[in-house]
Amino acid sequence: MINRTIAISLAIGTVGASIALAGLCGPVAPAPAQAKPAATTASPAGAPASPTFPTGSRIGLVPPPGMMLSKAFPGFIDPDQHAVMLVATLPGAAYADIQKTMTPQALKKQGLLIEKQQAFDLSFGKGMLIVGTQPSPRDKTLSRKWLLAAPAGDVTALVTVQVPADNKTYKDAVIRTALATLTVRSAVPDNEMLSLLPFTVGNLAGFRIVNVIPGRAMLLVDVPTTPHMVVTQGLLPEIQIDGRSIIAAVPGGPSPGQARTDFARYAFGTIGGIKDVQVTMSEPVRLDDKEGFETVAHAKDAATGADLMVVQWLRFGTSEFLQVVGISRAPVWERELSRLRTLQDSIVLK
Repeated sequence: MINRTIAISLAIGTVGASIALAGLCGPVAPAPAQAKPAATTASPAGAPASPTFPTGSRIGLVPPPGMMLSKAFPGFIDPDQHAVMLVATLPGAAYADIQKTMTPQALKKQGLLIEKQQAFDLSFGKGMLIVGTQPSPRDKTLSRKWLLAAPAGDVTALVTVQVPADNKTYKDAVIRTALATLTVRSAVPDNEMLSLLPFTVGNLAGFRIVNVIPGRAMLLVDVPTTPHMVVTQGLLPEIQIDGRSIIAAVPGGPSPGQARTDFARYAFGTIGGIKDVQVTMSEPVRLDDKEGFETVAHAKDAATGADLMVVQWLRFGTSEFLQVVGISRAPVWERELSRLRTLQDSIVLK
């Protein structure tokens, strides 16, 4: 269960990060290799263009003519005009805190001088639009900024736009037209989420993808056919799941001279959400024709106290290692272990 305070803090930090990143993006040198034309879906003549979604993003829009999908960040870019448009998906609860935090005084401390702050109509409701100017932290070149935050159910959409202050192509009306097409899709397709990872998974074995950390890891769960609520030790209800798995490609590995047994023990100690661990097996194995290590243990759910079984597979490479963790309710362990092995066996590093 994600701590709400941490989630909100991260969300608020993203506002500042978006502003800072946009500031660092300009001036942008022409770099066609860093971008590709925005692939908006073809529409019948006279019909509005369909929104474009950056890979892995639930937020999309119809970008202004001339902007292309960026490969360097989630959003769009026009390198010739030194213009960028960044999109970010934040927790739904973040919007109320953003409203309190995005004040003229707070944004001024980040170098943004507000000209307008107003409600902005969208197809799914209203957002908050801020327009202003900000000098570059590098050479003090003045840029024009648009910052749009909007609540959309379980997420908050955040779009930041930056263009040179004297730019004649991306005028206020052009940017507002693009922002008005903001769309939030209910989910990112599994194949799109998997494309963001440094490994492929050939067989999900019935597990469902919950989240992906681009370039690093993914979280999967196995929800029972008839899920039910359980009460945690903190008296907070949550849905009981049969199993979950975390797959992560991690830089590094055992240091020279460090026994892989010790490294596996350390890696196992990083697994969250469990307590009262009792290791029942820990030994070297071959995984995908590479040296690896398998650890199995009894444990307790840190939130509910339920009996669990935990397995960790480590697959060692030259500069990184693959960590596959499976956690299951003890009563369904044999079934879940079989599916976890199928999942693990299907993973191939790119």
